[in-house]
This record gives sequence, structure tokens and C-alpha cells, in this order.
Amino acid sequence: MDLIWQAIQAEFADITDAREVTQILVRLLMAALLGAVLGFEREHKGKAAGVRTHMLVSLGAALFVLAPSMAGAEEDALSRVIQGIVAGIGFLGAGTILKGNGQDASHVKGLTTAAGLWMTAAIGTAAGMGREATALISTVLALLVLGTMPLLVDKLEGQGEEKPEDEERRKH
Repeated sequence: MDLIWQAIQAEFADITDAREVTQILVRLLMAALLGAVLGFEREHKGKAAGVRTHMLVSLGAALFVLAPSMAGAEEDALSRVIQGIVAGIGFLGAGTILKGNGQDASHVKGLTTAAGLWMTAAIGTAAGMGREATALISTVLALLVLGTMPLLVDKLEGQGEEKPEDEERRKH
């Protein structure tokens, strides 16, 4: 029985001190929080990928870089991990994109949500690598793009009264 207990303890020995626990918690919580902020913005606009999806994407990306980094992975190995994250999120993002059919077959929905998931993964990656300030600044910039660009585009196009179909297009 003592051997079993020692084996169990050894399995949880990857965290050696309080500093490491704090580092892991700060990075993962930061990734989850920043993902939630972007997810809330998307959910508030009625998009399919909302708070939970963005939190999980950001948290997953953070963990994908944090675990190998803390295990002593070299930079080239982390580079391959990041390449895998980018490719994987590309597939996830593709699932949010819908091409219209019927009268307007050229209409594409979900591009902004897909790009937001991609950005969320990048933010999670930054947080997981210990670049929390970079992750925070990137989140603020993403929110500015999502919140102000539709208004700026409308103003520059000189649209007075917005038609319902224009409002729907602007949301995507």
C-alpha cells in the first residue's frame, strides 16, 4: 500500500513550490478571464460562440503552451505547439462560418466570430507563456475593434438610417 501511495504522490510532484502554483494559477486564470471578456462581447451580440467557448479556447491554448514550458520544453518545441494551436483553431473557426444559400449565395456569416476565436487562442497562448500584459493589451484592442469598427464603418460610408439588413451584416 505504501508503494501505491508513493506512486500517487509522484504523479502530483510536477508542482514543487508555492511560486509554481501561483504562476500556473495566474496564467490560467488570466487566460480564462480574458477569453470570457471576448466571449461576453460575442454572446451579447447573439453569436453562437459565447463566453464558455471563448474561455475554453483561451484556457486550452494557455495550457497547451504552459505545460510543455514548465516541463522544460525547448523553444523549437513550443513553436511547434503554437503552430498546432493555430491550425486547430482554424478548424474550430471554420465550423462557425456559414455560407448563405438561396437568394444570396455570396453572403458569408460568422467570419468575425471565427477571427475572434483565433484571437482568443492567441491571447490564451500569450497568457500561458507568461506574457499577461501582452494578453491584456491584445484583449483591449480586440474589444475596440469589435465595438468601434462597425460604428466607424457606418459613419465613413455616410449611412443615415440603417436598414435592418445592413444592421445584420454589420454584426458579422
